[in-house]
Amino acid sequence: MITKAMLLAAGLGLRLRPLTEKVPKCMVPVCGKPVLEYNVERLRRYGVREIVINLHYLPEVVMDHFGDGDRWDVRITYSLEREPLGTAGGVKNVAWFFDSPFFVWYGDNLSNCDLHSLYAFHRAKGGVATIALHYREDPTASGIVDLDAQDRITRFLEKPRPEQVFSHWVNAGIFVLEPQVLGAIPTDGAPDFGRDVLPALLAAGENLYGYQMSEEEGPWWIDTPDDLDHLRLMWEGGIS
Repeated sequence: MITKAMLLAAGLGLRLRPLTEKVPKCMVPVCGKPVLEYNVERLRRYGVREIVINLHYLPEVVMDHFGDGDRWDVRITYSLEREPLGTAGGVKNVAWFFDSPFFVWYGDNLSNCDLHSLYAFHRAKGGVATIALHYREDPTASGIVDLDAQDRITRFLEKPRPEQVFSHWVNAGIFVLEPQVLGAIPTDGAPDFGRDVLPALLAAGENLYGYQMSEEEGPWWIDTPDDLDHLRLMWEGGIS
């Protein structure tokens, strides 16, 4: 069982303005609760007890809402970033927190991923990282991956042009990582998992695997007001 996770929540949410003028993207409400609260609750449901959340834009909004996490029966640690460190850089910044396999979740989007199945898959494959994947008809706004017959990832491409699309399986923004991955993250710049770190691990010969989410599982990206309106309608229908 995984007991530790990182929720990435340092984004600005520029495309959601004016909704994000007073709250960070991760705190935009969906059916009465902030997006990030759903993710905290889901991690707790699957046995996670310790969560670190990185923050940059309006961090006090998140910290005032969640406090130390006691209300959700978890312990929350905050990592404040003066300048955004990138998805991987944010995790590297709290490398001390992780001493066993852990989840990384892009916390400003929603998902009902079966985390037990994801971790069981990770353990069975034995790689250094497993990425939850979602089948997307139009993958040009996402990071796409190619898989071999054993579900091993063979290549990545971030936000391909239409003529570059070689797969419709996209990064859903939920990973299981072994602690050794932390050593592969650069300490400078703002390294990104999909653009920098995962391709570098692949080039170094490490085994990375893709967990293909079922039709019942899904990520829901919240990049525009239209995305948010659509998601609110779906969530009112009882997604869990």
